[in-house]
Amino acid sequence: MTDVDDLPFLRKQARTQRFTLGAPKEFRVAPDASRVLFLRAESGTDPRHSLWSADLATGAEAKLVDAVELLPGEEELPPEERARRERARETGGGVVHYGLDAGFTVAAFSLSGKLYTLDLASGEVTLRVDGSVIDPRPSPTGTHVAYVQNRRLHVMELATGEDRVLVEEDGEDIAWGLAEFIAAEEMDRTRGYWWAPDGRSILAERSDRGPVPRWTIADPANPQNPANVVAYPAAGTTNALVSLAVLGLDGSRVDVAPGEWEYLASVHWSAGGAPLLAVEPRDQKRLDVLALDVTDGSTAVLHTETDQHWIDIVGGVPAWTPDGRLVTERMVDGDHRLFVGDEAVSPAGLQLRAVLDVGDEILFSASEADPTQIHVFRTEGASIRRLSTVDGVHHGSGSAALTVLSSWSLEHSGPRVSVLRDGAPVASIEASTVDPDIVPNLTWLTLGERGLRAALLLPRGYEPSEGKLPVLLDPYGGPHAQRVLQSRNAFLTSQWLADQGFAVLVADGRGTPGRGAVWEREIAGRLADVTLQDQVDALQAAAAQFPELDVERVAIRGWSYGGYLSALAVLRRPDVFHAAVAGAPVTDWSLYDTHYTERYLGKPQDEPDSYAHNSLIESAAELSRALLIVHGLADDNVFVAHSLRLSSALLAKGRSHVFLPLAGATHMTPQAEEVAENLMRTQVDWLLRELSAVDKENA
Repeated sequence: MTDVDDLPFLRKQARTQRFTLGAPKEFRVAPDASRVLFLRAESGTDPRHSLWSADLATGAEAKLVDAVELLPGEEELPPEERARRERARETGGGVVHYGLDAGFTVAAFSLSGKLYTLDLASGEVTLRVDGSVIDPRPSPTGTHVAYVQNRRLHVMELATGEDRVLVEEDGEDIAWGLAEFIAAEEMDRTRGYWWAPDGRSILAERSDRGPVPRWTIADPANPQNPANVVAYPAAGTTNALVSLAVLGLDGSRVDVAPGEWEYLASVHWSAGGAPLLAVEPRDQKRLDVLALDVTDGSTAVLHTETDQHWIDIVGGVPAWTPDGRLVTERMVDGDHRLFVGDEAVSPAGLQLRAVLDVGDEILFSASEADPTQIHVFRTEGASIRRLSTVDGVHHGSGSAALTVLSSWSLEHSGPRVSVLRDGAPVASIEASTVDPDIVPNLTWLTLGERGLRAALLLPRGYEPSEGKLPVLLDPYGGPHAQRVLQSRNAFLTSQWLADQGFAVLVADGRGTPGRGAVWEREIAGRLADVTLQDQVDALQAAAAQFPELDVERVAIRGWSYGGYLSALAVLRRPDVFHAAVAGAPVTDWSLYDTHYTERYLGKPQDEPDSYAHNSLIESAAELSRALLIVHGLADDNVFVAHSLRLSSALLAKGRSHVFLPLAGATHMTPQAEEVAENLMRTQVDWLLRELSAVDKENA
C-alpha cells in the first residue's frame, strides 16, 4: 500500500477521513478519577476504532478492545445502524460507540451488529448476541444490558444470559428504543431509551412511522437491486407518532400521558429527581420542561420558554443537579444563558453552546465576544471559570472536577487532548492523526456593517505582483453550522482550492450560531434573501480591502445548504456571481423535512408565498450563469429529487446547466479515494474553465 505521505492531498484527505482518523473521542471518566476510557483508530489511516484506557497516575495507555482482532474482515451493519451513522455523519468503523455502567465495571458495544461486553476488571470480552444489534447500554448497576434489535428493545441479564423483549408488538412500522428520523437528523437526539438510576426500569420511546409518507430511492446504476423505501416527513406532512412508556424489568408498563407536543427534544433521568422531558409543539415556538411521575405516567410543567420565531434545542439540558436544582438554557436579551434554578450562571454576552456535564458543578461550552472560538467553562458556585486557555475550538468531556479537553486551533493540525483536574493539567492523551502538511495562508476578517466573520485564503507563495485572482466563495452559510472557526483543519480544503489559483473567501452570515438569538433569527422566513445578501456583502467588503480579488471572475461552491446558497447566487445575483457548483442542494423547501424547514418557513400550506420565494425552482428561468449540480443518488436527507426537479425546470426554460449524479452516494461526500479526488478536480477544472470564458467575454 502506498505510504500516506506520498499521496496527493485529496487522496490523503479521503484516506484519513478529513484527517480525523487517529483522533481520540468518546471520553468517559472513571468515578474514582483514576482513568479515562476513549475510542481511537490504530492510526491516522485505519478507519476501525478500538476502545482504549489512559491511566491518569502513570500516563500509560492500554488497548482494552481491539476491533481488528475481533473482526478482521469487513463489517456488516444492520439497516438501523447504517441509518444512525448517516444521521450522525459517522464515517468511521470498528467500535464507534460504547456504553458503561455507573460503577465502571462493564462496557457494552456493538461491532458489525454483534453485541459484546467488556469486564473492566478482568479485561474479558464476551460475545453476547450474534447480529443486528444497535445502541447497547448497560444498566447503571451493571447487572443488565439493553439493546435494540429489529426495532425492538431487549434487555439481557448478564449473570444468566436471559434475554427478552420488553414489549411485544406487531408491525414493522413500530419501533421501541430507537430515535426517530427527525430526532436523529435535526434534534441531535440519537437515543431512544434511558435507564432509571436504580437500573430497575427503562423509559423507552415508541415511534410509529406508519402515517409518514413513503419515498423511494432507486439504484439506477444497479437496476437489479430493490429500491429503498423510506419514511420521510417532508414539510407540511405527517411526522412519526412518538410516545413514551416506563418499562419495568419485572414486566410492568406505565404509559406516559400524551400531551400537546409533537417533538421529544431530550430526556434526562438522574438521581437528582424525576425524569425530565423537553418537548415542543409542531411550530417550535415553545419548549416545555416536564417532570414525569413514573408511577402513573402523568407530567407536570416545570419551566416554559417561548419565542415568536422558534426555541433552540441546546444539548445537555434540561438536567438535575445532584441536589435537585433544575438546569436550563434560557434566552435573555438575545443571549443564550445557563440557568441553575432561577439564577443565571453565565454572564450576559456569553453564548451557551452546550451543557457537557451536570454534577456538583457544571461543565459547559460557550462562545465569548468572538464567535469563531468555542471554549470550555465550569461553574464554581455562583461564578464561572474558563478551562481552555488558548485560542481555538475546544470540546469538553468528563466533569468539572476531571475534564478531558480536546483542543483544535490554527496553530496545529489535529487535536491536542489534555486531562485537567480542577482545571490543572494532569495528563495528556495521544492523537495519531496524519499531518496534512498544509498551513493555510489565511487572513482573518471582520467585514461590513454587520461584522461578518470571514477568512480569506490565498495561494501559498502568492504575490500581488502576479496579478489578480479569481474569487471562489466556499460557504455553508445556513443555520446550525459555522465554517469560520479557529481550527486549522476547518480550512484545509479551502487552502487546497486556493492553491489551484483562487482567492477563497469563507464567510458566516446571519443565522449561523455563536452570535446570539437575534442574529440567528434574522433568517426567519427569509432564508434566501438574508443568507445570500451576507455572502454578497462579505465579498464586496473583502474586495474593497484586497485589490488582488478579481470581482469580474467570481464563483461559489457548497454542499447541502451551501449547495442551495451556491445555486441561489447565480440565479438571483448574476451581476456578482459568474459560476456555481451546487452540491446536494435543497431546491424546493417543501421537499425537505418538517422540523428544519418549518422552523424557518412555517408549513407550506400556511405560507405558500414564502416557500415559493425561497425556492430555487421558482427562479429557474432567471439562470444566465454557469451552474454545475452534483447530487448523490442514494441521498436520504436531501433526496436527489431536489436536483432532478431543478434540472427539469431549467431544461424547460431552456437554461443550460450541467448535472453530475453520484451513483450510490448518500448525503455524506464520497469516501473512496479516487472518487473524492476526481470529484473535487472535476469541480475545479469546470470552475476555471467557466471563469476563463467569462474573462474572455470581458476582454
